Amino acid sequence: MVAPRDDGNTGGGGSPASIVVQRRIEWPDTDASGMYHNTAAFRFIEVAETALLDRLGFVHAIYGRHPRVHLEADFLRPLRFRDMVDIHLTVENVGRTSVTYAFEMRSENEVAVRGRAVAVLLSEAGGKPVPWPEEHRRRLLTAGPQRGERLAEA
Repeated sequence: MVAPRDDGNTGGGGSPASIVVQRRIEWPDTDASGMYHNTAAFRFIEVAETALLDRLGFVHAIYGRHPRVHLEADFLRPLRFRDMVDIHLTVENVGRTSVTYAFEMRSENEVAVRGRAVAVLLSEAGGKPVPWPEEHRRRLLTAGPQRGERLAEA
């Protein structure tokens, strides 16, 4: 993962917000080969992002106006039906209206997917990019690791 940057004038002290969320590769995540379909990775990243924003206390304030505008991923190894996956998501950069996340999906401590996602905050009326509220910006940049979500082994 890349060290975070702050392109604005707020931030400081702590480490950037991050979270680890655990999921299992299920039937609808796979294709005819029995391996996960690449779109599953992006859904899992959104699950981790939602969990992170919920822990930071503002998921409901921005719900429906925080679309992804850029996604990139390197698919390094296959994941198969019923594999357990840890999704690591870290705030890498907070711009004026955007946030960049770095992510890794790991299974058995090996990186299977690595990439970045950029989302932009939009206004409630009109859907135009708007600056991050200072408190949200501060939390994204300094909240550090958040309590993750683990699945119980069956």
